[in-house]
Amino acid sequence: MLTSSSAMPAGISLRPAIFGDQPFLETLYRSARPDLQFIDGPPELVETVIAQQYAVHAQGTGEEYPNAMHFIIEKTQTAIGALVVDFGHNEVRVIYVAFILAARGFGYGKAILRGVQQAASTAQCPVAVVVWHNNPGAKRIYLELGFQVEETQLMADRMVWYPGKPQLP
Repeated sequence: MLTSSSAMPAGISLRPAIFGDQPFLETLYRSARPDLQFIDGPPELVETVIAQQYAVHAQGTGEEYPNAMHFIIEKTQTAIGALVVDFGHNEVRVIYVAFILAARGFGYGKAILRGVQQAASTAQCPVAVVVWHNNPGAKRIYLELGFQVEETQLMADRMVWYPGKPQLP
């Protein structure tokens, strides 16, 4: 259902992540967190902090969402991004979606999220995501897809999409 290519742009597909994807996922995380490059300190410290943040991210996702599905997003069989999604009891949670810099701005993220919405619609389940305030581009995409801000916190908004509600093209 989620890995179906019917809703994806030409050449875009999802596949389950495997252990061999770790180097790509670490590099992807680094590119998705440019804020960590601005740490004031020697390069070794910056590298240590980035590695620690990635470890916390991976461990936290595993502990909080042990049944989450981890996907690699590919364009013509080359890894360009990652998606982590959890099909829970009351909602589908988009935990993480990121693309390499060269794959951003082509609508691939929207296509992937539409696929998540399609899967959630089949299950008649809302889709929830947490969007950091320092990522206005992501928030704009979620709003375009019909997500609504349901809760605002100091650092992020919780946004939800409900099946059956009209969404923008």
